[in-house]
Formats: sequence, structure tokens, C-alpha cells
Amino acid sequence: MMMLRKIQCRVWMCSALVPKKDKPFLHHFIYHHRLLSDLRPKNIKDSYRLLNLQEGCSLDDVRNSFRDLAKQYHPDSGSATADSATFVQIEEAYRVVLNYMTKKMKSSENNEEDEEDKFKSKTPQHRQYLSFEGVGFGTPSQREKQYMQFRVDRASEQVMEYRKQKMERELIMSEAMLAKDVRQSKKAKITQAIERLVEDLIQESMAKGDFENLSGKGKPLQKFSDCPHIDPMTHNLNRILIDNGYQPEWILIQKEIRETIEKLRKDMIASRNKLGEPMTPQKEKQWKESCEQFTERIQALNKRINDFNLVVPILSRQMVHFNAGKEISRAQESCKSQMKRNSEKETKKTENESSRSSDIKASFFKWMNLILK
Repeated sequence: MMMLRKIQCRVWMCSALVPKKDKPFLHHFIYHHRLLSDLRPKNIKDSYRLLNLQEGCSLDDVRNSFRDLAKQYHPDSGSATADSATFVQIEEAYRVVLNYMTKKMKSSENNEEDEEDKFKSKTPQHRQYLSFEGVGFGTPSQREKQYMQFRVDRASEQVMEYRKQKMERELIMSEAMLAKDVRQSKKAKITQAIERLVEDLIQESMAKGDFENLSGKGKPLQKFSDCPHIDPMTHNLNRILIDNGYQPEWILIQKEIRETIEKLRKDMIASRNKLGEPMTPQKEKQWKESCEQFTERIQALNKRINDFNLVVPILSRQMVHFNAGKEISRAQESCKSQMKRNSEKETKKTENESSRSSDIKASFFKWMNLILK
């Protein structure tokens, strides 16, 4: 390796000492793994011609062409057309084309920047006031300082406004808590007063002897349930309340809703039966009025159902709203079926009467025949 390097350096030095005019042949050699040659393309057109390209092609086309030519002419490619001198010329042409394209791209970028600067210089003067939200006056630096001060002032105002709103909310919350405490204290006082009043009435009744004649006096309360999972005290209290006619609010509301809807259905069927068949324009007008009244009553009943759903303790016991249109159609269907049954009964009755009259006539004729005989 040392000898090879010395030989290469010696050959290069000798070639450098020989004048160009006296060089009778082309020479090329490898120095530090790079092919060197004194033959270079004269201009850019020759470079494009060596690369088999035309001016105006893209950078990818240049690279692909160089790659294909290197596969053909590189000394280490192993192809039949391998030639080191030709490859050196192709490489130099490739470098010349790359330098030309980079210079061209830089010049185009500089031209674009110059055009942008021209357009910027031609913009009207009032455009400068579009920046900084239109705040301030003077030079751009002065306006920037004024804008920064404006932002600081605005931020401080927003902070003060937020603190003010927070204090107002806290004040409202404290007033609400105070009012709630007052209501709870009043409620506690009323409850204590009622308890004292009830206790005084019980003691007064006991002193008068009103509890002496009770049937269960001195006897323990009867256990109404044998289930161990139920609190006996709660169960006994509920049983006592039921025996004395007490009912929870949601049961009373449920009973009221059922009675009301049954009454409305019966009234609707009765009004339809009262109109009868066929329906004249006057009867149709009366029927529409009754339907409007029925719809208003159904809406009131649905509001009552909302109240019931708020107080009912069991979710599965909640009720849905009644549909006025469905209820009216149901009433019409029931009226039609009832009219149909009535017509059938009348036909049967007429048939029975006709059969009876025919039997009477036949018996009368038989009797007359017997008398005449």
C-alpha cells in the first residue's frame, strides 16, 4: 500500500511538470479513491449532452441519468462498456449541472424575495394600523410599547372583574346558607313545639283516664310479621297506621289518578253515545268541543302524574302520561262496538217478537178451526 501511494504521487507530480501543449495523450489516475482528469466540459450545454439530457429538466432526472450512465461506464461496474475516462467526463458534467441548478434555484429565490419586497413597499400606509389591534400611534416600536401596556391594563381589569364576581358569588352563597340555617332553626323550633304539645295532650288524657278502657291495655304489641329481615318496630308502626286509615301521599295521588281517568273515559263514551249515528254537522261540532274539553282535562291529569312521579318511592311504580288522541279513538271504538251489540240485541228482540206473533196467530187459527168443527 505504501508503495502504491508513492507511485501515485510520483505519477501525479510528473504529469504536473509536463506542459499542456506537450501532452500527447489523455491521462487519468486515481488519487485517494477519486478519479481526476484534466478534461472538463466547456459549457453547460456540453454537460447536458454528456448526461443525455435537455436543459430545463428536473433534479431527479439528472440524478437518474447519472446513475444509469455510472452503471454503464464505471470501471468497477463489470459491464462491457466500462471506461474510466468516459466516466470521469460524465462525473464532471454531473457536478457542473448540479452547480448550475443550485445557482439557478438561489437566483429564483432571490428574485421572489425582491418581488415580495416590491409589493411590501407598495402597500398603503393605513395597513400598519391593522396590527396591534389598532392601538397606539407613532412609529411601530412606539405602537408596540403602547400595545403591550394596553394588554397589561386589560389583563389587570379582567383579574379585578373575576375577583369581583367571585366575591359576589361567595356573598350570595353565604346569604343562601344563612337563610337555610334560619329555616332549619325555625323548623326545629316548630317540631319541638309540636312534640311538646302532643306530649302535654297525652299526659292530660292519661290524667283524665281516657286510656283506661282500651282493649289492648297492658298487653304487648302483636308481631304482625315473622320475617327476620324486617325491623319489627317499623313494621308494627306501619300496621298501626294502616289499621287507623292512614295512607301515604303517593297512594292517595295514585288512587285519585285512576278514578279521574275512569271518570273521563266514561264521560267520553256517554257523550259519544248521546250523539248517536249518523253524525250531522251540528253533532260533529259538539263532538269536537267535547274532545277539546277532554284534551284539557287529560293535560291537567298529566301534570298530576308528574307530581305523583316525584313523590312515589319505587321507580317501577311511576306512571306515564295519557295520550288524548288514543283515549278518544278508544272511546269511539268502544261506542261502535256497543252500538253494534245494541243493534244485534234489537234484531234478536224483533225476531223473537215476530216469532211469538206468528205462534199466536197459528194457535188462534187452530182454536177457530176447532170451534167451527
